[in-house]
Amino acid sequence: MGAVASGVVVGRLAPSPTGLLHLGHARSFLLAWWSARARGGRVLLRLEDLDRARVKPGMAEACLRDLEWLGLDWDGSVVMQSAGEEHLRAAAASILERGLAYPCVCTRREVELAASAPHEGDGTLRYPGTCRARFLSPAEAERESGRPAALRLRVPPGAVAFEDALRGRVSFDVAREVGDFPLTGRDGQVAYQLAVVVDDARQGVTEVLRGDDLLASTARQVLVQEALGLPRPVWVHVPLVLDAAGRRLAKRADGLSLARLRAEGVSPRAVVAWAARSAGMECGDGAATPAELVASFDLARLPREPVRLAPEVLAALRAGGG
Repeated sequence: MGAVASGVVVGRLAPSPTGLLHLGHARSFLLAWWSARARGGRVLLRLEDLDRARVKPGMAEACLRDLEWLGLDWDGSVVMQSAGEEHLRAAAASILERGLAYPCVCTRREVELAASAPHEGDGTLRYPGTCRARFLSPAEAERESGRPAALRLRVPPGAVAFEDALRGRVSFDVAREVGDFPLTGRDGQVAYQLAVVVDDARQGVTEVLRGDDLLASTARQVLVQEALGLPRPVWVHVPLVLDAAGRRLAKRADGLSLARLRAEGVSPRAVVAWAARSAGMECGDGAATPAELVASFDLARLPREPVRLAPEVLAALRAGGG
């Protein structure tokens, strides 16, 4: 599944077309692109459009415009995640057949009432295992409850450890912090944790560089990989870009969106130079394209602290100086 030539680095860009991309996305995508290209690797582009309730019209095209505006390219065709949904459902079914998952008919409200406080970092509620030994099959669950059934992974007790290229060895106690988590929702939608694992494996992705807000999710993805017998990629979780008040950037606030900056006349070369300098790369005082700077990328020089968008940084971007 997704085999590539031995030793070839395969990175990926995986935006979700649920809103406008902002400067934080730009930095993460540039770093992912540089990391793969600096070692002669390939870069794939996948639009993660499974969450149909949140996908917005025109956002897929907007993502492509933003990436092209930055000067990024990719190998092969753009992959729409929804086009491979049958593979995702087959993976969920195989986990269920081997007794590693079970049907769950609990509503979100019932989980909220039964669960403890949300897991720090991503707001996930801990599932208390209400349906863990309740039904023999999804059909029985739906027949007896009169409700559609989700599928939850049986999470074993204890810490789940993995290596991160920036942080070293990291571990999370998924059973204690999150509990059994969904592989599919009660609405039939395939969950992110399953989809990203299956898609990365099918595409032969060997390196996943993304924001460190997804660090805790990685432990869950390790469990899905183990359930499916899939290899782990190299993970690189980079610190986020924060606004001047120390808050993470959000798609719903488009003041720092790439589309807004482009409309204001900000140069993409200035954005690239800002991202490069924030990553400890040598780019002088001028602006540049991603390709012009690829040789200066060094993961070891990447700062381990979040990047603050101070007012003077934004003023310099808008002035064209990066």
